[in-house]
Amino acid sequence: MASIRRTLSPYNDRSYQNGSNSPFSVQSPSQKLFSHGRTTLSPVRRFITGIFFQRHYSRKSNQFSWRKSLLNCILCFFLGFLLGMAPFNNDFSEFKHHDVRNSDFSFEVKPTVVNGDKSVGDLGFDERPKKNDVFVDAVELAVVQRNERDEIKKMLDFAPGKQLIVVTPTYNRATQAYYLNRLGQVLRLVRPPVLWIVVEMNAASMETADILRNMGIMYRHLVCVNNSTDVKDRGVHQRNTALEHIQRHKLDGIVYFADDDNVYSLELFESAREISRFGTWPVGMLAQSKNKAILEGPVCNGSQVIGWHTNEKSKRLRRFHVDMSGFAFNSTILWDPKRWHRPTSYPIRQLDTVKEGFQETTFIEQIVEDEGQMEGVPLGCHKVMNWHLHLESSELTYPKGWMLQKNLDVIIPSN
Repeated sequence: MASIRRTLSPYNDRSYQNGSNSPFSVQSPSQKLFSHGRTTLSPVRRFITGIFFQRHYSRKSNQFSWRKSLLNCILCFFLGFLLGMAPFNNDFSEFKHHDVRNSDFSFEVKPTVVNGDKSVGDLGFDERPKKNDVFVDAVELAVVQRNERDEIKKMLDFAPGKQLIVVTPTYNRATQAYYLNRLGQVLRLVRPPVLWIVVEMNAASMETADILRNMGIMYRHLVCVNNSTDVKDRGVHQRNTALEHIQRHKLDGIVYFADDDNVYSLELFESAREISRFGTWPVGMLAQSKNKAILEGPVCNGSQVIGWHTNEKSKRLRRFHVDMSGFAFNSTILWDPKRWHRPTSYPIRQLDTVKEGFQETTFIEQIVEDEGQMEGVPLGCHKVMNWHLHLESSELTYPKGWMLQKNLDVIIPSN
C-alpha cells in the first residue's frame, strides 16, 4: 500500500507579526519597538508608546482598531486646552463688578506703568503697576464709554463743508504786509477747504507773493490790469478781476469779499458755509467822526431779513444797507444762471460808475430780487462777527530819512 509522507519544514509553522509567512521578512521599526519594548524602554516611554502606537486586535477579525488611541488623543488635547486657559481666570473675574452692557470693548496699547518714587539717597525708579490695571503683554483690555466713542466717531466721520472763496484786494502802502499777515493768520485757523484770492493792481509784487507762499493755505495771486488813468475805486476793479476768474474756472463755493484792513472772527467763516444762495449779517464800524460805533446790516426774525440798520442820511436811499464785508453768496450764481432762474446771463460785476457807497447795493441787486431770497446769519442776526474800523491814516508815511525802493523793501540810509 502506497504511503504519503509529508516533508517537514526546518521552520515551525507560525504566523509572523508582519503578516508574511517568510522567515526572512524584515520587520518595521514600530514592530521592533513593540518586540523589544519590555527590555529596552523606560516606564514613561512605555506609557506614551502604549497611548499612541499600541494596536488592539478585534475579536471578530484580524484587522486593527484605532478607536481607543483616537479617544486618548482627544482627551489629551482637551486637557491641554484647559491648562492653557487657566492663567486668564483671574483676568475674567475683574469684569464681574463692571456693567458692560452699555459699553464697547477696545484694545488699547499702553506703555508700562512706571512710578517715579524717589527717596533720599535713591535715584532709581520703582516700576509698580496699578492695582486695577490688567495687562496682557502690552495690551490692556479696557472699557470705552459711549461719549468717548461718539467723539472718536465724529472725528473719523469728518466731512468737509463748502469751500470758502475769500477775495482780498490789496495795494502798496506802509501797512500792507501787516494787514496781509494778520488776515492770513486768521484764514489758517479756518477749517478747510479755503481758497484765498489776492488781487493787486497792474503788477504782482514779489513781497506779496512771498507772504502768500509762506502762509500755508491755498491761494491764487491775481493782477488787475486797467489802462484807465482815472480809476474812481481801485477795489471795484480788483474784485471784478476775481469774479471773472471764478466765472471762467467755474469755482464752486461761497464767495466773500474780505478787505485786508478789517477785523474778522472765526465764527463768521464757519457761518458762511451754511449759506445756500445769499447770506448777510450786521457789521460794526466807526462813524466818520470816529468817536462812536455804528451798526450797518440786516434786522432779522430768525433767518428771515425784515429790515435794515442805517445811520447816515446820505445812504438811506440805498435799496440794501449792507457793507462790502457784510454779505456772501454762492459762486454758482456767476456761472450757472439756469440753476438760480436768473432772467439774463449777463455777467455779474460791480459798477464803477455809481456814487461812492452804492457799489454794494447795485451789486446785490444783480444777485437777488428782494429780502425774501436772503438768509440772515446767524439766526436773529444778533452777533457782530466783523468790524470795519478805518483806523489807517491817509497820511501815514515811513520815518524821516527812510525811502521806499520797491513795494515793501525799506532801506535805512547810512550816515
